[in-house]
Formats: sequence, structure tokens, C-alpha cells
Amino acid sequence: MTISKASLKFLKDLSKNNNRDWFNERKDEFKKHEADVKAFFQAVRERLETHDHIERHRTYRIYRDVRFSKDKLPFKTYLGGNFVRATAALRGGYVMSIEPGGKTRVGGGFYSPNAADLKRIRKEFEFDDTEIREILNDKKFKATFGELLGEGVKTAPRGFDVEHRAIDLIRKKQFYVMRRFTDKEVTQADFIEKVNDTFLTIRPYFDYMSVILTTDLNGESLLK
Repeated sequence: MTISKASLKFLKDLSKNNNRDWFNERKDEFKKHEADVKAFFQAVRERLETHDHIERHRTYRIYRDVRFSKDKLPFKTYLGGNFVRATAALRGGYVMSIEPGGKTRVGGGFYSPNAADLKRIRKEFEFDDTEIREILNDKKFKATFGELLGEGVKTAPRGFDVEHRAIDLIRKKQFYVMRRFTDKEVTQADFIEKVNDTFLTIRPYFDYMSVILTTDLNGESLLK
């Protein structure tokens, strides 16, 4: 199961011709590429399910919601999707987007934690940032993803010390990692195994965050 050069070329051409007339004239061609990518996502899910519990996955629509955006281009220039982990005990989600020009990304994390989860994560980092540092600084993890990504507040969230040793983590509002792939890598036969290995590399981070988000600061389970 591979991503074809033709699919990447279509997306590249779409980025240069991002209008409804061009797209509608080639909609049948797009549907073929979309079906191929969906099949690839299904194959990725099957590999994920050999080492994790996946509740569902989906591929995103190519159409952009431009109602509240200054950018009125009608189409995305990538084909992406996500994989949701199953049960309340397993937190975090895997994501992948196929985009030409070396912009293909594979990773995952926590993009929009609710207020309670965000506070719990920050309080954990405030209490002890040793374990999360060990995970983020693991040789393979760092070589694969680099730094922990995500938007954050400029100084410190309310109730936290701006001088705290873990303020770089505490100020974050999102907590995710990404690995980029070249077009050549994406179209090779072993790309699907690289995707699976990338997701496996995230697991220690997901396991750690799952414990945090299912316990209180005393370590007592919040799950019934």
C-alpha cells in the first residue's frame, strides 16, 4: 500500500489552481486519488490496531470552511485525517496529512484540551516535570520529532509562577509533535511502516499523558 506520485501531483496542481472551476473539471480524478489515500489510511489503522486500541478514524474533507476565515481559497491542498484512541483511559490522537513539497506530516497529541484537562496537565508539570522531560529528551523521540509543539500564552497562565523551572511547558495550550516526510519518502513502499513506527514512537508520551488525565494530583483514579 503506497501513496502514488500521481496523487501528490494532483495536490500540487490544486495548490496552483485553487478554484472551483478547475477542481470541478477534475472531480472524477480527485475522487480516485481520495479513494487511494483513504485506503492507505485504512491500512495504517490496521497496523495501529496491532499495538493500540483505535475507536475510529476519518479522513478530512477537501473543502475548506471559509465562513470565518480571511483566506477564501475553497480547497485544502492536502489529504489528511486522524485516528482516535478507544476508551476513556486512553488519551491522545494520531494525525497524518499528505501534502506535496515536503509538507507531509505524521504525529499527534493534544490540540484543544478542555479547561479541566489543560489545568490538570499544567499542574502536573508544575508539581514534577522530570518524567515528561525524560520522554521528550529520549534519543529516538527527539530525533523523530524534535521539540514539543503547540501554541501558548506569552508569560504564565493565571495562578502559575512565571519563574517556575517548567514554565516553558506550563505556558503551552497545545501539546503535540510532528514528523515531516519528503515527497520521495511518501511514495516509497516502506512509507507505511515509517508511519507506523512514528506512531509507536509517540506511545510513551501518550501513556504518560493518559495517566495524568485519568488521575488526580494524588494519583487516585478518576475513572469509574
